[in-house]
Amino acid sequence: MTYKKLFEPGKIGNVTIKNRVVMPPMGTGLAFFSGEASPDIIRYYEERARGGCGLIITEITRIDDERGWGLARQLAASKAGYIQGLQRLVDTVHKYGTKIFIQLHHPGREGHARINPNNNQIVAPTAMVTKICTEMPHELTTEEAEALVRKYVVGAVIAKAAGADGVELHAAHGYLINQFLSPFSNKRTDKYGGSFEKRMRLIEEIIFGIRKTCGKEFPIGVRLSVDEFMGDQGITLEMGVKIAQHLEKIGVNHIHVSCGIYETGYHIIPVYTFPQACRKELARAVKEAVSISVISINNIKEPRVAEELLEEGVCDFVAVGRGQLADPEWTNKARWGEDIAIRKCIGCLRCIESIARGRHLECSVNPRLGRELEFDRPEMNGNGRQMVVVGGGVAGMQAAGVLARRGFKVTLFEADSQLGGALNLADKNIDKEKLTWLVETMGYELEKLGVDIRLNTRVTVDDVKALNPDGVFVCCGGTHIEPQIPGVDLPKAIRVKDYLEGRAQPGKKVAVIGSGATGLETAATLATRGHEVTVIEMLPKIGGGIIERVLLVLLARLRKLGVKLMPGHKLTAINEKGVVLERVEDGSEVEMEFDSVILALGIRPQREYACEFASAFDKAVVAGDAIEAATVLEAIRDANGAAWVYDA
Repeated sequence: MTYKKLFEPGKIGNVTIKNRVVMPPMGTGLAFFSGEASPDIIRYYEERARGGCGLIITEITRIDDERGWGLARQLAASKAGYIQGLQRLVDTVHKYGTKIFIQLHHPGREGHARINPNNNQIVAPTAMVTKICTEMPHELTTEEAEALVRKYVVGAVIAKAAGADGVELHAAHGYLINQFLSPFSNKRTDKYGGSFEKRMRLIEEIIFGIRKTCGKEFPIGVRLSVDEFMGDQGITLEMGVKIAQHLEKIGVNHIHVSCGIYETGYHIIPVYTFPQACRKELARAVKEAVSISVISINNIKEPRVAEELLEEGVCDFVAVGRGQLADPEWTNKARWGEDIAIRKCIGCLRCIESIARGRHLECSVNPRLGRELEFDRPEMNGNGRQMVVVGGGVAGMQAAGVLARRGFKVTLFEADSQLGGALNLADKNIDKEKLTWLVETMGYELEKLGVDIRLNTRVTVDDVKALNPDGVFVCCGGTHIEPQIPGVDLPKAIRVKDYLEGRAQPGKKVAVIGSGATGLETAATLATRGHEVTVIEMLPKIGGGIIERVLLVLLARLRKLGVKLMPGHKLTAINEKGVVLERVEDGSEVEMEFDSVILALGIRPQREYACEFASAFDKAVVAGDAIEAATVLEAIRDANGAAWVYDA
């Protein structure tokens, strides 16, 4: 498919950008602790520039070393010593014709003292605690706010000295400037608060200061939460549009439309249940109200969606964030019309979860993310040697692909009639089509690499020995856990696999046993199809092991659908009436009536099968669910690493 609009040049201020794809700011944890640009972060951005992106806006870049730490390791533009590192970053990106803006940031009350080397108290326009950060900030005096204005200006001066093409002020997501703009977080009575005009004053002074020191031609953009989703307490869309219009009047060159604050954080980074283009009406409202360039975040996974947004005039530039984490070649593959080759973001939020835990950026579908230097060029020593991969789930496919790229002759055996392993079940629930995309793309990669794929073959050790392989990768996955309880063979006891694959139809009133991801997603699917659903979980908490941000969205959906949740109850029997449960807290027995009982208790590794191969071959590697139940991230990451260093 040809994407005409996506690859038209565009302008922000006087800067010409080669296409309409923008990489928006995303924290990486890859800079040096000091704040200097490290080789890791330079290489990370280089891959996206080489991948065809038109404009890169850096991660949150610190302007205040005393109280402005947004990450323990983040870029900084707070002093002249950072210029050289930023210059190397800028020059590297420029080699590919890609432009780069530095995003200037201060977290305000959405920070943590613990990540500041001096443990300094966080600051805010008003002494208010966020529900997420839970730390009381110091309320800035007028003089302290004025000092922060100067620090933003210094940050812009440093960015310009490093050769950056422009700067963007982070005034979204509840960070410091956003806090001054919003009536929810700004209760001041000095010159920086009390009316719309006064709430605009801090950002006005920053912009006027940058204009004075960096010149009229140096582009300034603003990332803006045009709706905080706090109702009348905060910035509504009407107010957000008014702010955007005001910023245009005072000389801003672009508005980067976003939404949400930490109190409504699930709006900022949509989980997989959110559709693509879910924020188009926010961007459209701003685009219709201003004449400067509009960049829009919109949960974009596919190039066709980006093209549609541009064709509809929703925005001037599309922000493809996690899409370029998942595949740094997103833009080039779109330009070549090779959409199926793009490893698309599956919306799992493992990227933001890794940063929240103090790790470097990670991605479920891209094991090289944050490790681009480590996984630079594999050793090409395959020399046509035969390798066998047992299992065609994501671990097996990733291992096969890496080995084939290294020059091995790879044969992959899969017992099922299609590749994908556990994902061929997981993608049957609502809103899980992104897993289908992943399987299709990985299969396409193997096809292009010439991997010999043999489906419908539960291979034996003797079968593999007949090929005389140099080594064997055992990625045979796991099997669904079967509870050893009375009544498990009754017709009303349905394995989740049988339901999702259409071999069993439950009655009206259904119990789902197990509240892992599959259990909760199956409960939502059942409820949308008109079933009365109860989720029963032995552990004291529903959704153990699910990323908290994802779990909040899933639980909100289940509540809306009327699904009943029963943690702390162990299934002890299934009978003609329904189920017998043991209340874990006190051991008492509970009986409940259900028409059907769906068993979604998780995966047990096929260790015995895997051990047959591990003991039969000296050079055998076991990965994925064959070792222990693994997420997509863990399965792909571990298989990738093992295949990368095999025989190295």
